[in-house]
Amino acid sequence: MTGVPASAAGGPRTAPVVRQAGLWNIANVLTMLRLVLVPAFVLLLMHDDGTDPAWRAFAWAAFAVAMITDVFDGHLARAYNLVTDFGKIADPIADKAIMGAALICLSVLGDLPWWVTGVILFRELGITLMRFWVIKHGVIPASRGGKIKTLAQGTAVGMYVLLLTGPLATFRWWVMAVAVALTVATGLDYVRQAVVLRRAGLARERALRAEQAERDTAR
Repeated sequence: MTGVPASAAGGPRTAPVVRQAGLWNIANVLTMLRLVLVPAFVLLLMHDDGTDPAWRAFAWAAFAVAMITDVFDGHLARAYNLVTDFGKIADPIADKAIMGAALICLSVLGDLPWWVTGVILFRELGITLMRFWVIKHGVIPASRGGKIKTLAQGTAVGMYVLLLTGPLATFRWWVMAVAVALTVATGLDYVRQAVVLRRAGLARERALRAEQAERDTAR
């Protein structure tokens, strides 16, 4: 025994132990809450065929809570190293579920044109599938435009959940128009990024194969 730590004496070093975040952390709890809110929101919105202003206000409150938790759970997970496999899967599912449920219910009630619901859902599902398509080449980061789009969608849908009349009803139409425009514009930008990312990834793969072929020939 020399009293000198093994690392200082040149001996083998033990890799630091990285604590894995448990399933029951605040970020995942917020995600679970958002999932639970989806059926509750639907029941509140569709109560009495969506004609009761009080129930629509309760539905708006549930939708608002879901949108707020969407902002905080991802931030908490990244800030406090609470990222888990469950969160990676459940968080986007919860996001799409609450927005999709709201859009479909509003269209069923006749408050929102079906083409609006179709455009938004097609974009959201399409971009999600596209991310998986190019994931082996890299990750498409969330853009500032995408975040603004999410805010616009949440604001517009929230206004449609409430039974608004007069100037507010007209104003919400314009907010939804902006949300749809941002939905399409950011969707096209993500497609462009995916194409560029995939081309770069395929080019790297071809270069690696060519390099490997040269090594094999030189042997």
